[in-house]
Amino acid sequence: MSPAQTHSDGLRRRPLEGLLVLDLAQFLSGPSAALRLADLGARVIKVERPGSGDICRQLYLSDTQIDGDSTLFHAINRNKESFAADLKDPQDLAAVKQLIGRADVLIQNFRPGVIERLGLGYDAVREINPRIVYAGISGYGEDGPWVDLPGQDLLSQAVSGLMWLTGRASDGPVPVGLSIADMLAGHIVVEAVLAALVSRGLTGEGAHVQTSLFEAVIDFQFEVLATYLNDGGRLPERAAAHSAHAYLGAPYGVYRTVDGHLALAMSPAARLAPLLDLPDWEAQGLDPFLQRDEIQRAIAERLCTETTEFWMERLRAEDIWCAPVLNWPQMLEQEAFKRLHMVQKVAGAPSPMLATRSPVRVNGRPLLGAFRAPKVGEHTASIKTEFGVDTQVETTGWNGDARSYRESGSKP
Repeated sequence: MSPAQTHSDGLRRRPLEGLLVLDLAQFLSGPSAALRLADLGARVIKVERPGSGDICRQLYLSDTQIDGDSTLFHAINRNKESFAADLKDPQDLAAVKQLIGRADVLIQNFRPGVIERLGLGYDAVREINPRIVYAGISGYGEDGPWVDLPGQDLLSQAVSGLMWLTGRASDGPVPVGLSIADMLAGHIVVEAVLAALVSRGLTGEGAHVQTSLFEAVIDFQFEVLATYLNDGGRLPERAAAHSAHAYLGAPYGVYRTVDGHLALAMSPAARLAPLLDLPDWEAQGLDPFLQRDEIQRAIAERLCTETTEFWMERLRAEDIWCAPVLNWPQMLEQEAFKRLHMVQKVAGAPSPMLATRSPVRVNGRPLLGAFRAPKVGEHTASIKTEFGVDTQVETTGWNGDARSYRESGSKP
């Protein structure tokens, strides 16, 4: 178990304990994947440049910081150790290669071509450790006309169609209000890494798994893209108001009430009409898809006359799918939220911080217990001692030396 991990959740063993992950990634997508593996029990060593470290340390969502680094960095890099290494320095690179010889997984999200120029592309790493699962995340793939463009979340939303799809017909493009491309790519990498580890258990061979922010956001839209690709190329039309899904008909959407907003999901418009004291739309010949805007306007005019609680009681009693629109303070006060224990204290100096936990539960128990993100190079010395890293080793003739390091600590 990593020195940074504790088991306050009562689990004797987490699923990935015994696995060693090298996190060479920066910003969000790669480090978020490593975080998920750490939460599941893997030991994660974050390799970052001496001094400044991961650029995400200074990537602020607000002016709040913890222990000198951004809250964003702490949220994504808990339960990790930090190994400081300048990959352009031959001795530091040699040290990292020795760690690679003992690792199970390596994650990187450099721009295409950069990691190869540093001497740590997949082919070079596989020579050191054929059993390693090597994961790469790019912006738009490893070749093609966009290969050199910055792999950034907002830009990925823009070119993928997601931003165009979201919002009302009268709106311009509407981005999702968080770094969804980064987080989705991280989740996809975790899925691919776990599959490759299972395959390695069967074949003894590692694998090279890859994705990109672009692919992740395209996959996120698989449901609606499949409809478009098989619907004669007809584009969906966003609703004039109350929009929640470009393809779905009335009443699907979000509506204002006297004191807030109410979300209505898939429910037969004919069943909803009498509950709102409205005319029978079917009897009037109105189709929930073709006359979506007209029906939604009628629903909106009725819902805004009463409170959210009033409508919730009336509609839920008749099994109409609906929910209040909550902000974060309101959500945090819900008993349904409290029962899940999704907030945990992350230990560390100068004081504990609050963060969400892994959404996974194992044998009925949530994965609690976390330690703060490390300082740059905080664990370099102890890792070198533990793994017998020789900082004076020559990089020439490296492959044979690396294999000896791998074999001395190889896993069955």
